[in-house]
Amino acid sequence: MGKKIIVAGGGHGGIAAAALLSKKGYDVTVYEAHKREKMGYDWTDIFDRKAFTAIGMDVPDESKWKLKHDMTFFGPGMTTRLRQDTPKDQLEIQMERSVIYDCLIEYAEQCGAKFEYGVTVEGPVMLGNRVVGIRTDKGEFYGDLVIDACGINSPVRKNLPTYLGIQSDAQDFERFYVWRAFYEKGEYEGEIEDKFTVLLLHQGELGISWVADEGEYTDILIGRFKELTEEKVEETLEALRKDYPYLGKKVLRGGEFVEIPVRQSLAVLVADGYAAIGDSAFMTVPIIGSGIANSMKAAKMLADAIEEDETNSFSAAALWKYQKEYYAKLGNGLAPLAAVKLLLTRLEPIELDYIFEKGILNADDMTIGADSTSLVSMVNDMLDPEPLKKKITGLAGSPAVLKKVLRMVKDIAAVTAVTTLMPVQYEVNKVRSWAEKYNACFKR
Repeated sequence: MGKKIIVAGGGHGGIAAAALLSKKGYDVTVYEAHKREKMGYDWTDIFDRKAFTAIGMDVPDESKWKLKHDMTFFGPGMTTRLRQDTPKDQLEIQMERSVIYDCLIEYAEQCGAKFEYGVTVEGPVMLGNRVVGIRTDKGEFYGDLVIDACGINSPVRKNLPTYLGIQSDAQDFERFYVWRAFYEKGEYEGEIEDKFTVLLLHQGELGISWVADEGEYTDILIGRFKELTEEKVEETLEALRKDYPYLGKKVLRGGEFVEIPVRQSLAVLVADGYAAIGDSAFMTVPIIGSGIANSMKAAKMLADAIEEDETNSFSAAALWKYQKEYYAKLGNGLAPLAAVKLLLTRLEPIELDYIFEKGILNADDMTIGADSTSLVSMVNDMLDPEPLKKKITGLAGSPAVLKKVLRMVKDIAAVTAVTTLMPVQYEVNKVRSWAEKYNACFKR
């Protein structure tokens, strides 16, 4: 076939795409900054196991993963407990990130993909309007297509010419600053009822904290919409220990600061010679930040779009099929959840407690199963007149909260309408105009 494809960065979606495209006969090389043994964070990830079968892999042996616990949510006042009740067939799996990489890389190499480690991507190489390669600390590398899997702060996406219409960076309240670690178990007698507790607007701040009992250790995550400091982390840990004595003081693993995207998917995923995937394309679920499964499923869509282009042009027009399928199957359902996330950022702590206490948000609302395609029906349920009328009636005692909830409903309706108007064909001016309307639906 002779066509050369570069995968910039070792993101999960990029590696999955490398496997699928190598299998189809393309010459694919993944360029990754870290050494092989240093890829990924030293913790577990939660995602849909069907992501493996989506790219033609067998689900790894059960010895390599376990089913996640249902989450229990509390508002800042701890007055109301909302616990998920996820159907067993919709439970996500919990798996070591290092093991996920082991499985994906082994599969990609079996398919014929090549890996170059210790190569830091610095930006794209352009020829006119086309991306023709990547600039790295080891020199420039050229290809017919660059798949951008460099993550939230991708130097490829950030340095694309503005006239391509691809948003360069996440904006305020679109990135989440996270600190996560596994701690030794503290002294505690008795059964821990809520195995996975999520505290919303914890300590009255915009963000969450979670405490998950994993038997041999306690999994702690602290996430905020502003950058975290060591001092803030220690302050939060001390507050958590008062309520959760099984949180010990010795860090066993992790202890890293990272950034994750919590926003709607990138409005424009493609350009001539370029396709974004995974965190580079903001493919996470906006209210929980999970994106591994979406990225791997998107890899199959990208590979199929490339295979169906008989001209092998890798043009934006040819790659637009990838964008259309991604939005039809995933993006259209994920986007309204960004409006739900924005509601949470607008609420005062006392207002969130009110919403919990009045049942405006209930356990069903907080349950998102592994199958992301169900998100579209979930959004439709949010806009169903009868349940919506009941929720709005329940807010009669708080005009301020009612106003914020009605704004969210309006935003969900707007983005649901806009996504249906995505151009059928790639025409740069129409695409840019649509992207502006799409992003305008998410103003805080």
